[in-house]
Amino acid sequence: MVEDTRARSFGTVAAEYDRFRPGYPAEALRWALADAGDDAHVVDLGAGTGILTRDLRALGHRVTPVEPDPAMRAQLDGTVPGITALAGSAEAVPLPDAATDAVLVGQAYHWFDRERAHVEIARVLRPDGIFAPIWSIRDETVGWVAELGRIAQMGESASDLTEKVTTFGAAFGPVELGRFTHRTTVTGDEVVGLMRTRSHWLIAAPAQRQRVDAELRELFATHPDLAGRETVELPYQTLVFRARRR
Repeated sequence: MVEDTRARSFGTVAAEYDRFRPGYPAEALRWALADAGDDAHVVDLGAGTGILTRDLRALGHRVTPVEPDPAMRAQLDGTVPGITALAGSAEAVPLPDAATDAVLVGQAYHWFDRERAHVEIARVLRPDGIFAPIWSIRDETVGWVAELGRIAQMGESASDLTEKVTTFGAAFGPVELGRFTHRTTVTGDEVVGLMRTRSHWLIAAPAQRQRVDAELRELFATHPDLAGRETVELPYQTLVFRARRR
């Protein structure tokens, strides 16, 4: 796993991460799994607190979550009944060869050592199995959402991802891209809570954290699309990059 300090910072706010991070639209997950079938076994790799695991189980799938951070695993185990997350990483998945129909990754693929991860993911997939990293990215075509991203240094945009995620290596076929939209209803305080689960905020100096918090609250108090409203709709684009094991 790359950028270990930033990646490991999430465990310090596992409960908040689970509370404030958005889930994934069912249509995106169905597209990701293509014709894998309702009873498909899915590995949720880099499962975090189990947000994707819960969404996959709601669709009826058998799910094995794999997560390197013990604090995130503990949060998952406490909130997802009947499942115990496995300790492991994208570069060392604790499963035998050809063990699963699909490997999905929610908001975590950018932390992987990709060359090593692709080999390991191919190992645990059955022939013709599906690998699909997924991101829910704020829709910054909306003015106030773009300003939110600027304040909080939100990182990669949808266009960045489509340029960078083009192949999963020789073991996989061509990468297909699916795009989906969804919205979550949030308060200003919940947006601040969401931003406090971002790696840039978690590793920032106290003064920088205070600046971000203050600018976010000012945005909600003064922006014409936000001022005076108790809740707003936060729009997302969900991008799914899907390929089959050869």
